[in-house]
Amino acid sequence: MYIVTNLLSAIAEIIDIVLTLYMYVIIARALISWVNPDPYNPVVQFLYRITEPILNPLRRLVPSWKIGIDLSPMIAILIIVFLKRFLIPTLLMQAAYFR
Repeated sequence: MYIVTNLLSAIAEIIDIVLTLYMYVIIARALISWVNPDPYNPVVQFLYRITEPILNPLRRLVPSWKIGIDLSPMIAILIIVFLKRFLIPTLLMQAAYFR
């Protein structure tokens, strides 16, 4: 049973790290969008390429209002925080259940 416990613990830690890194990437993209970046910069292209699959569907669900504010990064961060607070403890509790 220790194999299942260790596997679930490792999966929980990896998901936690990936979600944290992705949250920082979304924050970086939001900050870069304020300064009108060069679209040919490789860093900017990487940030857009890695965040667009999540932000684009959120933009379609919550269109920007007349003030022109894109709320999709904030909604994506809230989803990530929810997953970190719900999914990670659930996996760790399941790992403890198999001990």
